[in-house]
Amino acid sequence: MPPAVRALTALGPAYIKFGQVLSTRPDVVGDELALQLRVLQDRLPPFSTEQAIATVEAELGAPLDAVFSEFSDPVAAASIAQVHKAKLKDTGQEVAVKILRPNIEKAFRKDIDAFYFAASIVELISPASRRLHPTEVIKHFDSVVKGELDLRLEAAAAGEYAAKTVKDAGFSVPHTYFFHSAKRVMTMEWAEGIAFGEVEKIGAAGHDRKALGQRVLQLFLRQALNDGYFHADMHQGNLKVSASGEIIAYDFGIMGRIDEYTRRVYAEILIGFIRKDYRRVAEVHFEAGYVPADRDIDEFAQALRAVGEPIFGMNATQISMAHLLAYLFEVTERFGMETRTELILLQRTMVVVEGVARTMYPEINIWQVAQPVVEDYIKENVGPKALIRDLISTAQVLGRFGPKLPHLMEVALNQSVTPKDTIPATRKLANLGGFIAGVVVTGVVVFAWAVLA
Repeated sequence: MPPAVRALTALGPAYIKFGQVLSTRPDVVGDELALQLRVLQDRLPPFSTEQAIATVEAELGAPLDAVFSEFSDPVAAASIAQVHKAKLKDTGQEVAVKILRPNIEKAFRKDIDAFYFAASIVELISPASRRLHPTEVIKHFDSVVKGELDLRLEAAAAGEYAAKTVKDAGFSVPHTYFFHSAKRVMTMEWAEGIAFGEVEKIGAAGHDRKALGQRVLQLFLRQALNDGYFHADMHQGNLKVSASGEIIAYDFGIMGRIDEYTRRVYAEILIGFIRKDYRRVAEVHFEAGYVPADRDIDEFAQALRAVGEPIFGMNATQISMAHLLAYLFEVTERFGMETRTELILLQRTMVVVEGVARTMYPEINIWQVAQPVVEDYIKENVGPKALIRDLISTAQVLGRFGPKLPHLMEVALNQSVTPKDTIPATRKLANLGGFIAGVVVTGVVVFAWAVLA
């Protein structure tokens, strides 16, 4: 085992997660180290099959041979769990059985507590670091890990993800067998394919590596922007290529959500960079509150131009991601930009997926690949159509409160200093206000319906 891998493995499962991210970025850590770190994705030392069987029987409440007619030794092992290939006794269906490592909760708790302590020390001795909210970042990571340590939640996430992506061409999510899943055991349909990290094998099998690199990036963007729900651990160890060329995703312990407003903000930022409209990109940052209002918007736009111009139109091999990230950090510090914990998973996954796409096809042009996805989203979600949908949503909310509006207005007005003899007049005013509100709501709905039709 390479020294870097051995060191991270010895430190604990939380550090292994960090190594998995670095393994997707050979442009940052170098090809040799990235290749070494890829071991952390699914080739760590497994725990014994006997322990795995004991966990399955305890969690499913039945002897192993009552559930599975076949059960293999571990076929993959990562920081939190390992996978066994098996066959369901009742149907003969080949399945993958994911089992949590023994005492993994305790090991993660130890790492997280150490991270909290380190974050508090950093905030204490380095006031400048407080804009990065290290303690809040660790708190966010802590909540993500807790979800990953309950395979019932992962099974639910897999089901939701499969439903949302069912129409995504060239992409599939294995079926989850909920009846054979529990807190520490999860059973899914076996997905046959070549691991995404085995690039040479993928090429030798006749698959178009360029197309796969473009597709994985576009799929992530579509899912994040259109659905607001995305796979947030999309490294090579969690992806396969089927014989038909489909991308198969698995391991759904870490999933990300972003609300509709944030999706629109990110889309506008991306399209601004694509169109080289740095002033608009700057405006979006200020409108969303990502940059403090007391900073100069023109200076920020100029800083963004310094980021965008050197990389626009270049393929991945011509861009030094290490230098780019270093400069971006300088920009965020200069303009007082704080860490947005609600966006950590999105930003982390964007870095990982771009690295995966680069590994599959090093000459990929990220901007060209992203452009059609972002433009399609902008057409549907930023502009007149989006405004109409927003009005309809607002009208629906107001409509639900319609019958209560007169009473709510009367209570609000009576809570102010109102002479008793004006209460009848207040009631009339409230009724009139409710009537007007109802007319407005109805008008908005009718207008929106007419335009959409």
